[in-house]
Amino acid sequence: IKELAQYISSAEESMYSSIKPLGKKEYYTVSSAQRRMFSLNQMEGSGITYNIPIVMLVKGPLRKEQLEKTFEFLIERHEAFRTSFEIVEGELVQKIWDRVDFRIEYYKESIDTENEKDRVNMLAKEFIRPFDLSKAPLLRVKLIETGHESYILMTDMHHIISDGASTAVLLKDIMRFYNNQEMPELTVQYKEYAQWQKEFFEEGKSNNQEEYWLETLGGELPVLNFPTDFPRPRLQSFEGSYINFTLEKDWAEGLISLAKDSSSTLYMVLLSAYYVLLSKYTGQDDIVVGAATAGRTHADLQDIIGMFVNTLALRNSPKAKKTFKEFLGEVRTNTLRAFENQDYQFEKIIEKLNVRRDTSRNPLFDTMFVLQNMGIPEMEVKGLSFSPYEFENRVSKFDITLEALEQKDDLKFNLEYCTKLFKRETMEKFAEHFTNILSHVVKSPETKLSDIEMLSPEEKRQVLEDFNSTVAEYPKDETIHGLFEEQADKTPDSTATIFEDSALTYGELDTKTNKLARVLREKGVTRDSIVGILLERSLEMSVALMGVLKAGGAYLPISPDYPEERIKYMM
Repeated sequence: IKELAQYISSAEESMYSSIKPLGKKEYYTVSSAQRRMFSLNQMEGSGITYNIPIVMLVKGPLRKEQLEKTFEFLIERHEAFRTSFEIVEGELVQKIWDRVDFRIEYYKESIDTENEKDRVNMLAKEFIRPFDLSKAPLLRVKLIETGHESYILMTDMHHIISDGASTAVLLKDIMRFYNNQEMPELTVQYKEYAQWQKEFFEEGKSNNQEEYWLETLGGELPVLNFPTDFPRPRLQSFEGSYINFTLEKDWAEGLISLAKDSSSTLYMVLLSAYYVLLSKYTGQDDIVVGAATAGRTHADLQDIIGMFVNTLALRNSPKAKKTFKEFLGEVRTNTLRAFENQDYQFEKIIEKLNVRRDTSRNPLFDTMFVLQNMGIPEMEVKGLSFSPYEFENRVSKFDITLEALEQKDDLKFNLEYCTKLFKRETMEKFAEHFTNILSHVVKSPETKLSDIEMLSPEEKRQVLEDFNSTVAEYPKDETIHGLFEEQADKTPDSTATIFEDSALTYGELDTKTNKLARVLREKGVTRDSIVGILLERSLEMSVALMGVLKAGGAYLPISPDYPEERIKYMM
């Protein structure tokens, strides 16, 4: 204790101590995260992507008048619920209203136990709808009475005024006010934090952190070449789904023990295993994964509702020759350094790196990993029981987000994925492969990454034996394009290839491939020539492949999604 006291005495004053209350103004500056959230909200198709809905089952004698008073108090207590956003003289600003028009939506419906889940999902789908950011409050509440002393409470907030930690604050405040408990006064509000952050950047206090991120993410950034089930849409899709899976108590304890032995944390162990999984799927050893940080590093911010969360881009190198323990040590070091520099906002990094924007995917990374050890607080309200209700929220902000939830007896995982890219079966396999890697590293943390088994014994047998059972009769004295031409002669009007809403018959495909083959011959293609084909999946791809074969060459498919360095290497 004495040494801790001496350390505190000699430590530098925290830069957060400068967060000061602001006087009343018509408009206030917005934070960096709010500015990005506003931009994302304007994107076509974002819809409800950045809504934060909660559904709770409530049992007991709920007093509606007290619930109304509770939310009226919360709107008065937290300025975030009285905030709207406008563009003034070309700048995004936030306006805080003295009063806003707010009403809880009431609804009554008897729900059968048999179809309860489907009906609640339907009600939630109707309830969760886009917000107009120019109109406060960016909060809506609905109470559905489903029977005697039985209710469903739904709340929905926009991410521009809230985040995951704010959800916990909201539920805690509902409980305290409903129970008539004393509430501590808030010394600052979100607008003060936004102003502090603006000064933090303007006064150059972020320079060291900026240097760290520019060094870490400098050079050519890797694009995750993850195999998808469907072609990537030209405009990023936020349509999603999720699957849940659980790691039993013994395995969870084994991972915690591994974390202790390696002077790391459970988060670092799980994150390291996730990198290994991604590397196995992509064959890449330079990977960027997104991580979320609460952004509430000052005591005065703990009880405020607002958008504090920041996103960190964690870059690591899961090279095959490293052991898992060695790689874990690297992930530990890199994670600690990233969190030391967490005040530098994600939006600023993108600006400084001058990242080439691709409308089909997120900047910097396509996948996130989150360890949730906070969760929704247990709500103890006089005579009432509140329990979270798991409902379908068909949204995915990234290609893949793996969320781990640390519980008392086990580890629960939620795998959110973009349904425009992946089938459910693919993600179920992905989850299974992740648990296989975890079980392997718990038993043998000294194993080289190249030797860590992702496949189950059954899958391995299927790949090595069943899939390799490819013996079949075929005419050994004929070529593929020769067989194709025979078929084109027999059935010229039959469909040969289909892509989305377009198709080519055998006759049409034969004509197009002959034309291409002649051009390639004129360009010098002969036997043993390798012809690179850089194309998206399309009808033209079929023409290109067959045209190269007819010209006598061999085709080399090159995906446009490959990183530039990979394409140059293949050339």
